[in-house]
Amino acid sequence: MLMPDTSVITRLIARYRAQEHCVLAAPHDESARRRFEDTAYTLCVLMCERTAREALLAAERYVGRRIRQGTQTVGEGAASGGR
Repeated sequence: MLMPDTSVITRLIARYRAQEHCVLAAPHDESARRRFEDTAYTLCVLMCERTAREALLAAERYVGRRIRQGTQTVGEGAASGGR
């Protein structure tokens, strides 16, 4: 299965958390809620999970695992000739 770049997931996690705080601070703000739901949906799609909470946890595990392993992302190996 193809997985997204960790920098994309990291930015998406940060956006999700920031928007979550906005929705909690202003629960009746429809535009904030729509942005939050759009971000949650994107996270679900990228992480192949059915709920935003599961997707967020999967994303955090994925980013943490990739950082600990020092795994190259797609394109890094090709840019250096695969070495």
